[in-house]
Amino acid sequence: MRGGSGKIRLFIGLAIVAFAVLKYCSSAETNEFTGETQYVDLTTGEEIAMGLSAKPSMMEQYGGEHPDQNAQNLVDRVGQKLVQSSIARNTDYQFDFHLLRDDRTINAFALPGGQCFITAALYQQLENEDQLAGILGHEIAHVVARHSAERISQQGLAQGVITGVSVGTEGGGQMAASVAQMLTMKYGRDDELQSDDLGVKMMIDTGYDPNQMIGVMEILKAAAGPNRQPEFQSTHPDPENRVQRIKEAIVKYGGTLK
Repeated sequence: MRGGSGKIRLFIGLAIVAFAVLKYCSSAETNEFTGETQYVDLTTGEEIAMGLSAKPSMMEQYGGEHPDQNAQNLVDRVGQKLVQSSIARNTDYQFDFHLLRDDRTINAFALPGGQCFITAALYQQLENEDQLAGILGHEIAHVVARHSAERISQQGLAQGVITGVSVGTEGGGQMAASVAQMLTMKYGRDDELQSDDLGVKMMIDTGYDPNQMIGVMEILKAAAGPNRQPEFQSTHPDPENRVQRIKEAIVKYGGTLK
């Protein structure tokens, strides 16, 4: 009887995994702006709505908008200049740029649909407008490449596999979760490198000096300190590795290395 019960559990577990894989694979589409095949089951409108919904809580987490209106205007002007001079202008996303009050957390990020943020802590480290353009171009690239939407689909697949393995086997759920976590880290690093690449192109298209992205990497490296997490344990590539890829992108898109 126990053997029969185990077979039933295994069958149900396999069915759950099969359904999750089928749902994921059926969401395949080509991103018209990057040319890549992606697995995304959100519409552009849903991405925009999701980003707008998450915006208030994210801003609250970082202390709200910075009170320096001149700095806010600069962030918005540079961001909109990048959008209007790059592939981003042909998307339906509603790009909006925010300088956050937090002066201790060095960070920049984008929500699905076009809400882009940079903290005062990072902004104050920047040496020029070109470096600001590098950071905002990187965040715009995340939106255009639909990285958040991809991650949401991958998380759905991973959760389906974990559930199926947990149901179908004893003790297999933990192993499945570990594999899913490793895949998430790898995809995260790939997303950062692609956004660096697209960000360089946006800088060149807009007339900014793409070499200033290398200076941004130095800032991030210094902020991480000597005890930064090894790359294989992180969703972000090591800044030193990103520098080499940025140099390659500068050459690829017709820029001049300095």
